[in-house]
Amino acid sequence: MTPAAEHPVHERRESRVVRVVEVAAILVTSLVLSIGLILLLSGYFAGKDQAAISGGTSGPGQGFPDLGHTALSRGQAHPSYNSNPPTSGAHVPQAVTSDDATLNDDQLLEALQLGNVVIVYGTRSPPAGLTQFSRLAAPAFTPALAASGDAVILGRRPGTTGLVALAWTHLLRVSTASDPALGQFVTFWLGRGAPAQ
Repeated sequence: MTPAAEHPVHERRESRVVRVVEVAAILVTSLVLSIGLILLLSGYFAGKDQAAISGGTSGPGQGFPDLGHTALSRGQAHPSYNSNPPTSGAHVPQAVTSDDATLNDDQLLEALQLGNVVIVYGTRSPPAGLTQFSRLAAPAFTPALAASGDAVILGRRPGTTGLVALAWTHLLRVSTASDPALGQFVTFWLGRGAPAQ
């Protein structure tokens, strides 16, 4: 065989090796990207960073350390809470079944744990514009919507001045329903409840 005849065979072998390496590189890169995308979409990274939903200061409103959400039995002593109204802590699981009602701490904390935003007021009926605001911010209240953690719940709380918006570990005080900060608070926190324990 002449040297000229050996040269094309050598080039074909090198070409095959290069193709195999390219295909292997593409497969490895695809695998790494696929795993990264799966982890991202499955919430892996969000589950590792609980700061935004467990008392961290990011997000609108005043943040408080997360006191957990241990379920208490009826009659069991409640702990001291780190905010008034409370934004986290042990409580008796008690569902909110109606809007514009007086809410006790157990109902309030259960609603927040699930991901609802609760807006409390001190007057007999909701202040001007609050009901309209809540209907624009989320679908009309139903017990099922509250159980899913997607409701804006209005509640009476005697002694409250102005409006107090509550989410898990977060609180915002505003004077009126037209305050833009209230809309930002609801938009950001609605659906973000307590982290799993």
